[in-house]
Amino acid sequence: MGTQKQRGLTLIYTGDGKGKTTAALGLAIRATGQGKRVLMIQFIKSPDRMSGEKKMFQQIGIEMHQTGIGFTWTKTPEEHREALRQAWEFTKEKVFSGVYDVVILDELNNALAITGFPVEDVLPLAEVMHLIQTRPASMHLVITGRSAKDEIVEIADLVTEMKPIKHYYDEGVPAVKGIEF
Repeated sequence: MGTQKQRGLTLIYTGDGKGKTTAALGLAIRATGQGKRVLMIQFIKSPDRMSGEKKMFQQIGIEMHQTGIGFTWTKTPEEHREALRQAWEFTKEKVFSGVYDVVILDELNNALAITGFPVEDVLPLAEVMHLIQTRPASMHLVITGRSAKDEIVEIADLVTEMKPIKHYYDEGVPAVKGIEF
């Protein structure tokens, strides 16, 4: 290959099975190992919780921002709406900054799929589509979360659906440190 930069890809990890964020974390490590500048923005996870990936990313220099305020049932709809609005403004600023080669929008699909309160006015699907289509040409964009919108699936370059076959949650085993967080 010459000096021409490769076209950026849009990758979607969705579905009801485990592994969507985990796949994105692996991609972030791989890209960083190849000298790429990586940013991960988590739309639902709160900065109040210290996950294993956050600790590791701090050690190896991958930028991560947790813009959420936790699960939708832990705060008021207005608190969540404001967090989503701020997260989306932050995302647009970061994506168009020209700084990053890979941007991971973790749980963006989940945020777009919220039905318990209105999100379209603070996180408009049309703006998400526009960002995907007009981001810097060589930037890879990774979007994770359940219930990916058909419109996003349609314009993606890769869509992987995680499908649960068997899960220890079904046996009453709670989230495991080092596996889920």
